[in-house]
Amino acid sequence: MTLAQVAASADAAANVVVARDAFAQAERVHADLLVLPEYASAFDAQGVGAEHAQPLDGPYVTALRERAAATGVAVLAGVTVPGDETDARATNVVVAVDGTGALVGAYRKVHLYDAFGSRESDRLRPGPADAPPLVLDVAGVRFGVLTCYDLRFPESARRVVDAGAEVLVVPAAWADGALKAMHWRTLATARAIENTAAVVAVGMAGKGVVGRSLVVGPDGVVALEMDDAPAIRTVDLDPAELRGVRERNPSLANRRYAVVPAEVPEQA
Repeated sequence: MTLAQVAASADAAANVVVARDAFAQAERVHADLLVLPEYASAFDAQGVGAEHAQPLDGPYVTALRERAAATGVAVLAGVTVPGDETDARATNVVVAVDGTGALVGAYRKVHLYDAFGSRESDRLRPGPADAPPLVLDVAGVRFGVLTCYDLRFPESARRVVDAGAEVLVVPAAWADGALKAMHWRTLATARAIENTAAVVAVGMAGKGVVGRSLVVGPDGVVALEMDDAPAIRTVDLDPAELRGVRERNPSLANRRYAVVPAEVPEQA
């Protein structure tokens, strides 16, 4: 799979070019899956909102589908989708496109980043906490999706694993700041160990974000780690190795608690 740590901007047309280049590089190395960060369709470090939104049949997702169909490379990418007459706020979405170009899923971010002095919920509305998890089968591996701030909530990762995920994919635009890069790495590693699942955390590069994409094995070993500059890297995931860790460490089978959505007020 190919990790595209790109630096998206507010220029939607330029971001399509960036995505096409990432597809070209993924195709060149025969990757089965390309992962782009959160807000790959349009990004502003001061905040992403309705002015950056496109519908799922708009130019960015259409370009993803065209390139996936042309290259045979599936893709997970963060986009922003417009609101409606009931709520003008946009929605933060990760789309899943398979290698035929079909849009096979869309995860609407549940945990909005209302922390560390930010209020994402002023501009975005959360996805439903009880929506089915997004899990995508690619090349014999099951990939489950979280988004950015979701990484801080272990129950979100566990719910995706309960849906069959062997790899947790986390597109993100992880905000920079004191200890934030350390939190990013530590949380990704923790989610891997506690779920005996690989974690593929793909960060946005550029102003105001940490970048630092990484791949963590289900045993907690960091197999790939980038710095804060734009870069594209490819890794191989061995399904037998992923499953072997769960055989040696059956903590999922040994647990005694289940995860269910909480009845809490929507972020508003």
